[in-house]
Amino acid sequence: MLCSLVPVSAYFPDFLTPSSEGRGLSLDEGVDRVLSTPRRRLKQEIGLLAASGGSPFAGKALAGGEREALHLLGAALREYHTSFIAPVGQAMETTIRADVDWRSRALREGGIEGLWDTFRPMARWQSPVLEAVYPVDQDLHLDGRGLLLMPSYFCWRRPVTLVDTSLQPVLVYPVEKPVPVVSTAGPAELSRLLGSTRAALLQEAASHAWHSTSEMATAAGISLPSASQQLAVLRETGLLTSRRDGKHVLHSATPLGRRLLGDPLD
Repeated sequence: MLCSLVPVSAYFPDFLTPSSEGRGLSLDEGVDRVLSTPRRRLKQEIGLLAASGGSPFAGKALAGGEREALHLLGAALREYHTSFIAPVGQAMETTIRADVDWRSRALREGGIEGLWDTFRPMARWQSPVLEAVYPVDQDLHLDGRGLLLMPSYFCWRRPVTLVDTSLQPVLVYPVEKPVPVVSTAGPAELSRLLGSTRAALLQEAASHAWHSTSEMATAAGISLPSASQQLAVLRETGLLTSRRDGKHVLHSATPLGRRLLGDPLD
């Protein structure tokens, strides 16, 4: 049912990705927004999907906003989330937070050009145009509107935008994969974490977004080799995530690590 609405092609309906208006939406809020799509828009976007070769389930009924078709869609979205999304929610959360923290660091240290450099090779800044590898030839004019950058665990290889240019301009881009799954540390793993040095390193990793190994070593007052060894233990137990950035390896606390320190991540 859902695959018929999101085929492997150049188009799928924009109403399936409702605007979050700059904040995160809960599952129920997101589904409610999908189901409250105006009938005129449903008809237009389902029509575009059919014209592109798709065979949307309950095509005419869904396009007409009929209650039974919308009920089926809402139930399918919730069931899909329960069966396939929720079980890997921790890994998704870790991946997306790490991506945002990494690019935020690049923005702080290098300005807007430093931020755009993190998107190479899938996108590059050629003032005044952001050029991106895209499935089709398309121009998106902001006309004074801001561009919302949205990291996606499910977007693959190339960024995508909404088809309707009257909607808020959004660039949905893929976060790096594969990502190690964060697992719950058992008694044996937790015993390896006991000690002031690792506690200090984890605290430092959670204090700001992304630290290099040398920065972590300096903050903890230990040698670089010792820091590398202790950071590896934190990473193996799912409390730390690391990524290479040029000559440096950067580290950040995972949601599990932050919760261990008392951060509920509200």
